Amino acid sequence: LERIRADHERALREAKETLQKLPEEIRRDIRQDKEKLLQDARGRKEAGAPGLPQRLFRQPVGAVGQEPADPDVRQRREKIKEMMKHAWDNYKRYAWGLNELKPISKQGHSSNLFGNIQGATIVDALDTLYIMEMKEEFKEAKEWVEKNLDFNVCNYTVTVDETHLSQIRSLYSKSFLIPDTSVFRKKAVELGEKLLPAFNTPTGIPWALLNIKSGIGRNWPWASGGSSILAEFGTLHLEFVHLSHLSGNPVFAEKVMNIRKVLNRLDKPEGLYPNYLNPSSGQWGQHHVSIGGLGDSFYEYLLKAWLMSDKTDEDGKKMYYDAVQAIETHLIRKSSGGLTYIAEWKGGLLEHKMGHLTCFAGGMFALGADGAPSDKTGHHIELGAEIARTCHESYDRTRMKLGPEAFRFDGGVEAIATRQNEKYYILRPEVIETYMYMWRLTHDPKYREWGWEAVEALEKHCRVDGGYSGLRDVYNNHESHDDVQQSFFLSETLKYLYLLFSEDDLLPFEHWVFNTEAHPLPVLHKDDGNKEENQK
Repeated sequence: LERIRADHERALREAKETLQKLPEEIRRDIRQDKEKLLQDARGRKEAGAPGLPQRLFRQPVGAVGQEPADPDVRQRREKIKEMMKHAWDNYKRYAWGLNELKPISKQGHSSNLFGNIQGATIVDALDTLYIMEMKEEFKEAKEWVEKNLDFNVCNYTVTVDETHLSQIRSLYSKSFLIPDTSVFRKKAVELGEKLLPAFNTPTGIPWALLNIKSGIGRNWPWASGGSSILAEFGTLHLEFVHLSHLSGNPVFAEKVMNIRKVLNRLDKPEGLYPNYLNPSSGQWGQHHVSIGGLGDSFYEYLLKAWLMSDKTDEDGKKMYYDAVQAIETHLIRKSSGGLTYIAEWKGGLLEHKMGHLTCFAGGMFALGADGAPSDKTGHHIELGAEIARTCHESYDRTRMKLGPEAFRFDGGVEAIATRQNEKYYILRPEVIETYMYMWRLTHDPKYREWGWEAVEALEKHCRVDGGYSGLRDVYNNHESHDDVQQSFFLSETLKYLYLLFSEDDLLPFEHWVFNTEAHPLPVLHKDDGNKEENQK
């Protein structure tokens, strides 16, 4: 409260000072601001990108894969590519340059999450277009980014993780995946630098919201006691480590390594990580633990930080496997019908609910099996398979054959949403994501069949003339569309489906790690630095 009052008083003082200025002084300040913006823009356009080290582009392994050998699989993959084209063409026709598409109204859509920055669908979809070899569409998207993506919007508040860091994730992955990508590299570093003031807290745990002009941060008013959120400040590691690699500036990696230090100093209730942490006091907020919303990607990034480091990040590895052990002990349960699920933990009491977002964990457990103790490898694969089965059941038990936002295991029901506000489907990717990982790691054909069931349901219930829309109730006999084509439908759901029906040589796991929004980042192989130095 003191911080909020101080920020409020500061804003009032600034406004009062502006009102007391003469008109000529105000006009002079505006001119100076404009001149500074123009100078910054000219500096960014200068050859050589001052401040960024030279980096030779090497053709990445597996950026383009072979055609599937099986003609049926090849045909299904082509269908998914056609779905991408339908989604993209309608976005271009009705919402080009805006964040998202309203496919029934046939107009643009922007939520408050995106602030004043536009073009979220374009930035998100770039690597999907590239992987699917949609060359013309990729070219026009790249040109839009070069000419129109502008982070120098005065005096606006950004969300440090949910939207603007997602743009770093997308832009950064392009600089490794795609040739001639200096524009992506510059813009990723530029946005990363603008987010650094969010870390100016007593603990170094970043604020969730940041005013780009003033550098003043704050947290969501609904978050426990002014806390930062685990899935937000815990989902910076991959990108900030890579930003240091990309820019030559160690500050990005230092910021996220400090988050690790803070977390390691704290006592964890039952070995679990609560969703809320106060950035001023460094103490946990409400003891609510979830592997779904508010917590999910923190655990994913512990594992993937170890994988991305070419399995040298021993601290990340230990934190991940210790967390999985606590999750198994305190959160994972089996229903009377034999379905394994991950409950939520609230102050020591379990809520027997599992969110669609939590379904990513099946793929995570299976991906982490290789690094588990030798006697646990098979167990982690089996755990991933059980979560995949439960999430498939959550789809199969609806009328639309698409999963609800959350489903429960109480009151005599299993894997079914019982509350109206949990029955919607917004084109989410997490179940498809787990199918893709399980297919790659086991080659069990049922995962492709389950994926194809989802394709058929999407085509039957979500496809409309103007694109793809989410559904308000997956248990209804008739569709009630929400009229939003989410940007993550193109960047995640369709990408994971395409990979599910591709050969394993397309973005192979030994060379690529997918971040939480399905953008591929290269594994930092131990010998890469020496190779690059020798090439120079």
